[in-house]
Amino acid sequence: MIASMPTLGLNHYNLRATEPLMDTLRAFYVEVVGLEPGPRPPFGSPGHWLYAGGRPVLHLSLASADEGRSTEARTTFDHAAFDCSDRAGFEALLVRRGISWRTSGVPGTPQVQIFFCDPAGNGVELNFPRADA
Repeated sequence: MIASMPTLGLNHYNLRATEPLMDTLRAFYVEVVGLEPGPRPPFGSPGHWLYAGGRPVLHLSLASADEGRSTEARTTFDHAAFDCSDRAGFEALLVRRGISWRTSGVPGTPQVQIFFCDPAGNGVELNFPRADA
């Protein structure tokens, strides 16, 4: 059965981690990916909302002690993707930070992708117009 109401787009994704890892992820997504910290509702536990283009696209939340979150698990989740500009700047930053990455062109499109992992092992994809070399 086809849904009668369309989905309008992706709102955000959420990473849950211990407090030290959550803080490491916050720094990584701000300093490397270029997301911006922003307001977060006063939930009953610590966390962060990180913004792109004025929208809160990544939520970081504290995992409770009994959740058993693992950075070693293999699941169907592969990566989150972001539209970006200044490919050369991002590549230079990744080199300076010692982050392993690879690029790929999207066949039939003017798009280039950069792939790498965050400190928890989650995949990150940055998308650039091919002209932004």
